[in-house]
Amino acid sequence: MIEFKHITTADIETIVSLMEKFYAIDNYPIKSDVSKALFEEFISNKNLGKAWLIVSDNEIVGYLILTFVFSFEYQGKIAFLDELYITEKARGKGIGSKAIEFIKDESHKLSLKLIYLEVEPHNKKAQNLYIANGFEMHNRKLMRLKTK
Repeated sequence: MIEFKHITTADIETIVSLMEKFYAIDNYPIKSDVSKALFEEFISNKNLGKAWLIVSDNEIVGYLILTFVFSFEYQGKIAFLDELYITEKARGKGIGSKAIEFIKDESHKLSLKLIYLEVEPHNKKAQNLYIANGFEMHNRKLMRLKTK
């Protein structure tokens, strides 16, 4: 059985440990102390988004983070599926699809107009998972401006 448990401050060590494993896949830098502080802020401000641990048969097998944005283009609140991570040993068991189904259900409860996400170009399995669950490629290019 798959469950989605709201992240609390008691879960910060666990989720940051999972984040370290997720970021290591593509050699992304992570500062654990910074991530822990960010989670304190994130959890204390419900306007920023929501996060859940993914639990399968009483074992934590991943997490997901949904962050909120207000969009005039989409006429209201939208979200960014900032992170969805499933541990290596839990992959290929339908947990990713269940996580996306859960996010879709939550999006209705939260009155979200749209959910965006990023996926690495080389991660074909993730792309296929998202497409199979109703996501589509966007015709715009994602750009960024680092301000610090």
